[in-house]
Amino acid sequence: MIRYLDADQLDKFPKLRDSMFRDRACQFKDRLGWDVKVDINGFERDEYDALNPMYVIWENADGTHGGSFRLLPTTADCMVNDHFSHILDGAAIRSPFIWECTRFCLSRRAEAYFAGALVLAGVPFVQDFGIRHVVAVFDARMVRIYRMIGASPEIMGSEGEGRDQISVGLWAFTEEAHARVSKACGISTVQIRHWFHQSFKAPKALSQTA
Repeated sequence: MIRYLDADQLDKFPKLRDSMFRDRACQFKDRLGWDVKVDINGFERDEYDALNPMYVIWENADGTHGGSFRLLPTTADCMVNDHFSHILDGAAIRSPFIWECTRFCLSRRAEAYFAGALVLAGVPFVQDFGIRHVVAVFDARMVRIYRMIGASPEIMGSEGEGRDQISVGLWAFTEEAHARVSKACGISTVQIRHWFHQSFKAPKALSQTA
């Protein structure tokens, strides 16, 4: 199932929390060789985890992490503006209607459809909270994954070549895009919205957009 959790809610789900940060260390440090910090607990966390992001997480039946990403508003500190604005010729992306997706991570035990399910899980979040676009920085391997699940973004800029290429992409959440991703991952938007409503019993304001 999908859970939507603010950072200050993670402690209510310690198995999910711990396995997520360990899976991030496994993916980004061990498998991809990124220059990220891993603490004595084997957790990969950075300064953006301290900004109370929204985590969208696939929770396995045993309560562990299957895949996840985090969302932060571009009106505050975010990775694309702080570290990758050179890809956009120095331009900054700042809008209450554009949020940033980072740390898209899949467990080694993830099923093939988890990536599509996670992308689809962003739909009710952006729709219900008035967000129009999601921006992300991604490497070359993600281009194939996004294409496979029917969620290729608009490329705003790139640097590097081949496997070392890094790009900034922008996603608009159209009904056509929803249908493509839903078909690719085999999960209905009705099911995704059910999980969303389990996390958000009532609409709440997103103070970060102010």
